[in-house]
Amino acid sequence: MGKLQSKIRRRSDLYRSSREEEAESVAVNQVVQYDPAHTDAINCVTTISSDLCVSGGSDQVVVVYDWRAGRLRQSFQGHTKEVTKVKCVPGTNRIFSASRDKSVLMWDLTSGDRPLQEFCGHELVVNGLDISPDGSQMCTGSRDNSMCLWDIESGECLQKNTISRNLVTHLCWVPGGTSIIQTSEDKTIKVWDSRSWQVTNTFPAKQYIQTHCDVSSNSNYLLSSSNGFGGQGCEATLWDLRQPGCKMVEYRGHLQTTACCIFLPSSQGAPAMVATSSHDCSIKIWDQNTAACLCTLTLAGSGPLVSLAPCDVSSLLCASFNTGLHLLHLGQGAAMDLREIARF
Repeated sequence: MGKLQSKIRRRSDLYRSSREEEAESVAVNQVVQYDPAHTDAINCVTTISSDLCVSGGSDQVVVVYDWRAGRLRQSFQGHTKEVTKVKCVPGTNRIFSASRDKSVLMWDLTSGDRPLQEFCGHELVVNGLDISPDGSQMCTGSRDNSMCLWDIESGECLQKNTISRNLVTHLCWVPGGTSIIQTSEDKTIKVWDSRSWQVTNTFPAKQYIQTHCDVSSNSNYLLSSSNGFGGQGCEATLWDLRQPGCKMVEYRGHLQTTACCIFLPSSQGAPAMVATSSHDCSIKIWDQNTAACLCTLTLAGSGPLVSLAPCDVSSLLCASFNTGLHLLHLGQGAAMDLREIARF
């Protein structure tokens, strides 16, 4: 435990919530501590299989970790600055990582520790990264105001479109479709057509920077999250993609920036749910349709909680600045409960 604490920066005083939250569970001491995945803040996490996750951090490393067994499986070193986003291609061994070094690297779990492909074309940090549904193309977005479309096999940039003040914060490809959703520091959400590489819709600007987005598995709904402080802003928003720009509900309760928002896998007999994580050290589970907060977990001292990844209907991974990766269990009994199981 001491080793983890000595390596990872702690800035909890900057991000601690200023008041008690209702229906709140505070992480207890009965948490399994595995060897840490990273030696610095973790910026992103996703899953590549039923038992493996992939994360990227400020230590410039991409890590593959067996979250069930609590064991490091592989690490990839090739970036020269912090890793900002990671993405995996379902059904393959391919991993993609974006970085503040302006590049994206492609790795393979079975092909050693050197990148198979390097994608260079942005002039500033790459904050947005996703793969087309057929696995042949990649979309990236950057703080340089540009969106790029790439051929994965050749590494060639097929399209580039630069829009003034479009500082990209996140993007996601709509499942099974040709549209890409992109959030920006200009407070808007843009819908791109991957064939024409043009913006087809721009949602009404929110009051605060849009930090993250996610699309439901049926492609009907979009989640976005907002920057903020002191409870102002800090919300997540559910949109109807069948009526672009149509806001359905808002999820309010975080006290600082909501950094991540995701749809959770459906469970028989349970309501459709979404999850959010925030700079206020908390994760919240919400009823997707009513926007009721079903439960809250605060990870004291974690610093900003910047990325979430569902493993299955009852397991969730959360990336933190100060305390590594957290494995959470979502219990769906008479009273919904979110507990920390392990950290690494």
